Amino acid sequence: MRKKNKGILILLAVLILLVAVYFGLRTWNAQQEEKAQEEQEAATVHVTDTSAEDIVSLKFNVGNGDLEFSKEDDQWYYTPDKDFPLQHSYPEDMAETVGSITAGRELTDGDSIDAYGLDEPAYTIEYTDADGNTTELLFGDMTGDDYYVMLNGNDTVYTVNSSVIDPFNYTLDDMARLDDYPSIGSGNLVKEVITQNGETTTYDSEDEDQAEDIAAVAGGLGAVTLSEAADYSVEDEDLDMYGLDEGSRITVEATYTQNDEEQLLTLYIGNEDGNGNRYVMLNDSRIVYLISDEICDNILNV
Repeated sequence: MRKKNKGILILLAVLILLVAVYFGLRTWNAQQEEKAQEEQEAATVHVTDTSAEDIVSLKFNVGNGDLEFSKEDDQWYYTPDKDFPLQHSYPEDMAETVGSITAGRELTDGDSIDAYGLDEPAYTIEYTDADGNTTELLFGDMTGDDYYVMLNGNDTVYTVNSSVIDPFNYTLDDMARLDDYPSIGSGNLVKEVITQNGETTTYDSEDEDQAEDIAAVAGGLGAVTLSEAADYSVEDEDLDMYGLDEGSRITVEATYTQNDEEQLLTLYIGNEDGNGNRYVMLNDSRIVYLISDEICDNILNV
């Protein structure tokens, strides 16, 4: 019995030793990883080092024209027009990128800036933080997959990966948050009411004599895609330019079912644009869309 107990004690001691070694190695590995990370961080050359949350304005031109965005109360806006329907994820990604740019190389004792194309920069990106500090980056020629980059007011030249430009490489149209459009077809269209010049025309799915008409207007409503806009935040006084003022526009009210509940879609159809489209507005939106004449004719059952 004593030998058996002694054997158990030895096994227990070995187990305790192994556990101690395991946790010791785990702690040592963690310390080594932390040390390596600190060494890597120390070797990293930061061109910019500003928290994205602290950036309150962005101004840049990366080949798509001059664009400027501002942040107020944690909301981003297109600076020239606060009513522009901006998708906030775009400037958020821009701020995240531009505030934390690292260099591939820092060029010391190099050539004059014109040798890197920085005397006439190809692109510029400028940001301002909450304390009013402005940082402007100048992008010159490319070298491989990198740009030569310099901070305005600083003579140091860096190489920065070209992917830094990617979050900025959008047009204003690309960054617009367009309205959602429902899925409508002959299977869920209940009724369409068209009002034009004080006269009303109704197409009702329950009227068997209007089956072909319902199929036609449903085809038109189902073919609408909100992808091209003529005006992103039209003012009331400018509606007549598009034939969308109350006295000129055609009103289409489409009742349809969605998840077994009736919904109402209101479309306002205005003038032709001369390029095979008509100006259209949706419900209470301030965006003026361009929809083809053919689709509009189908909606109106012309």
